[in-house]
Amino acid sequence: MKNVKQYIISLSVLIILTMANSCKESFLEPQPLSFYAPENVLIDEEGLQAVLDKALSNLRDELCTDQSPFLTNLKYSDVAVDGSTDKATPWQDLNKQMMPDGQNFHNAYTKIGWYWDESYKIIKDCNTVINRIDEAEFTSEASKGALLGGAYFLRAYHYYKKTLQYGDVPLILEELKEPRVDFYTTTKESIWEKMINDLEYAVQNVPEADQVAKGQVTKAACKHLLAKYYLLAGRFDDAITQTSDIINGGVHQLATQRFGVDRDNSEKDVVWDLFRADNKSTSENTEGLFMAIDRYGIDGNTSGVKSMRNVVPNYGQTGIIKTPNGANGMTDKAGVEIGLVETYGRGVARIRPSGYSMYDIWNINGTTDWTDYRHRTDNGNWITMEMLVYNNPTLKGQNDWYGKNLQLYSDNGTLLCLDTIRSWFQWPHYKVWIDDPDQVQPQGGPGDWYVYRLAETYLLRAEAYVWKGEWQKAADDINVVRQRANAQYMYTSGDIQQEGIGAVLDERNRELYLEEPRKVELTRMAIIYATTGIQCYNGKSYSMDNISEDNFWYDRVNEKSDLYNKNVPTKYGNYFTCSAYHIFWPIPSYAINSNTGGVINQNQGYPGTERNVPPLVYNGE
Repeated sequence: MKNVKQYIISLSVLIILTMANSCKESFLEPQPLSFYAPENVLIDEEGLQAVLDKALSNLRDELCTDQSPFLTNLKYSDVAVDGSTDKATPWQDLNKQMMPDGQNFHNAYTKIGWYWDESYKIIKDCNTVINRIDEAEFTSEASKGALLGGAYFLRAYHYYKKTLQYGDVPLILEELKEPRVDFYTTTKESIWEKMINDLEYAVQNVPEADQVAKGQVTKAACKHLLAKYYLLAGRFDDAITQTSDIINGGVHQLATQRFGVDRDNSEKDVVWDLFRADNKSTSENTEGLFMAIDRYGIDGNTSGVKSMRNVVPNYGQTGIIKTPNGANGMTDKAGVEIGLVETYGRGVARIRPSGYSMYDIWNINGTTDWTDYRHRTDNGNWITMEMLVYNNPTLKGQNDWYGKNLQLYSDNGTLLCLDTIRSWFQWPHYKVWIDDPDQVQPQGGPGDWYVYRLAETYLLRAEAYVWKGEWQKAADDINVVRQRANAQYMYTSGDIQQEGIGAVLDERNRELYLEEPRKVELTRMAIIYATTGIQCYNGKSYSMDNISEDNFWYDRVNEKSDLYNKNVPTKYGNYFTCSAYHIFWPIPSYAINSNTGGVINQNQGYPGTERNVPPLVYNGE
């Protein structure tokens, strides 16, 4: 592989290429010069801060929208699948559907394309700040360093995900000046080294969370992300240093006492408090390291987080769930006598948890833990379908099952739910219930969202200890998170030695479901296994030489998913399949084909690899 001598500087072609198949005439029409043209506003701290704020606001597009792109990181992992079985288009049969020329940025198909198209646009904004900062006026060197560090962080945040989703990708470091079509792929490893250097600067210059507004980049967020990069690089001691600085720094603490809007509701607990929309960004809550701000009126946001729509089962569709005597049992209409939709929201199951997420992680040593606040049903934190009741108004006075709890099977063994993938599963109500006063059928209103919080920092440090073979220290960090959640079993050194990284992944699923980009984190761990040669808990060793053919991501999905590769059909004939090469997603064909002056490589396993050339290696020039 050759070094970069004159590095690629333009991003515009990537943006243009994403429009190639859908360009409208209006795109070609001249537009009046904007007051916000670079020469007008990008001359001082205020102007550059506005650019970074715009880039930060796009976090809600990733995390807090209907069929949010973030959900793809759960669907293509061990913790969940795409639950949309009302059509044949969703990417469930990855062996057939996850293709370079597939529809990759659409609610009815998949949103993996967001991470190719939109994240490059956000990187463009970060590059604008970085490349203009020396020419702008600042009130102090400290404020200049903080803004530069924030832009470095956000760029590194997006390259972290992009490289662990797509592998080797073009590295864009300079501000857009003119359209170009000569991009080349850069090795992910050299991208990581560049991002580590940038984050080391950010850690030194970005202020602590108690010195910035919520939604701004914090010092702890920079350390948290840097720790993930250090893990990727096999620098486990450095990852421990960064996470320990956050844990012991005094600014951030786990929420262990009741607080916020429902603190006086004795039926609830601190985990419920932690996820109330009104509590996430208050001064009482010091657990959040970095937040996505989602409130009505910000950047025209009127849609809310759509958390219930994305996560809750489609339980109210007519005819899907029957009573044991064969009647239509359910409705999700508002205003009926038994208003389930007002209590749980109206879901369409954009994602569907695996049996591993619903059952396996809560069963330790043969006993299911219902006292764990994250799995607690007696106060409504965790909901099972059997907690719902038949509420179809037509049943009242006509059918004895009206108002009684749902059953999956009748007494004679008849299955009473016609689509158990989309309409019968459990979910963490405490995480997804967000008041939605503007919707007759609540789907998830405005509410800030955690990007990073301290519980994950503990689990990152536990992971680093596992890689180093320091079993008791890893158990101690996992148990801190478990103690806060009132879990009954505490891990021992022997447990961690036997289960290895599996113990960390189990706790991450319990604590961070719907928060961590699971596919990304699994791929990160797969790369660590492949680069270090550390033996996996499954007895295997891996290598980067054949990572697209044999890797931990694939083995973990096969091990834990009860749908992928299990010959489970959907209503429209899809089967949930995946292969080892899906550890990296396909580079969109429109990006490759329109890049006529350069070469963007295709990932192994997909059509088009015959055009690949050795990727560039960024060397700092």
